[in-house]
Amino acid sequence: MAASEPSTKLVNCDGQSCLLVSGHRDDPASIVSINGHVVPVKGKRGWRVRLPVETVREWSAPFARTIEVSFQAPEAQSARIARVALPIGLLGHLADLAPLVVSVR
Repeated sequence: MAASEPSTKLVNCDGQSCLLVSGHRDDPASIVSINGHVVPVKGKRGWRVRLPVETVREWSAPFARTIEVSFQAPEAQSARIARVALPIGLLGHLADLAPLVVSVR
């Protein structure tokens, strides 16, 4: 049902941070769900959807590193499911990191 694995990217949309999820599906009529929630996508075979980070946080387990994207063609009995990596640290807490200084001699 889907020719390639979806991907994620953090983008700005209307002044807030959003997760852009995009991918390719063989059947333009396939229903796309993210973490069990049907989402309206833009595009036919090449599709994309923007979700506010707060929505992704509500739909995901705490500190999740992946989301579940599923595709289901209207006549199919089962869905194809892909686990897609989130941008590093998207749903985690920010921690202070010590700076690393590298000098060339």
